[in-house]
Amino acid sequence: MLALVVAAVTTAGPAPAVPPLVEPDETTAARAPAGPPPVEALRAWDAQRAEAWARGDPRLLTALYTPGSVAGRHDRAMLRAWAARALVVRGMRTQLLAVHELAHTRSTWTLQVTDRLVGGLAVGPGVRRALPRDAATTRTVRLRLVGGSWLVSAVEPLDPGP
Repeated sequence: MLALVVAAVTTAGPAPAVPPLVEPDETTAARAPAGPPPVEALRAWDAQRAEAWARGDPRLLTALYTPGSVAGRHDRAMLRAWAARALVVRGMRTQLLAVHELAHTRSTWTLQVTDRLVGGLAVGPGVRRALPRDAATTRTVRLRLVGGSWLVSAVEPLDPGP
């Protein structure tokens, strides 16, 4: 879902070979079976985020976050940094490994989400490079229903405890 795209991409040399994923139950934002409502909301959100990154359009990201969302500000800053290098990310897929509902009202959801980026290709002038494989990350994600769409209002790392 919110797997950060943090890969160093250079224009020199061929792209490294990326081993195929072997998880037969891989779920992606683009083609995932129907699941419980929060999972459906996350998959739809991930698909829209992937589209924003593929187009290199921070305005599309803005529409996915509530006003003032720190997570949204960070995501847009990352996207702008890639765009400044004339790069976009195509085929970005997020694998949802676990989604647990922590709290829910008619207009909010607080979820514990474990996910990872499982696909993506950095594309730009003279560049076509697979992103490195991402490790699973668990975060607390807060969604808010705004105008009929679930928007991300906050993303926080899971508290590792003392």
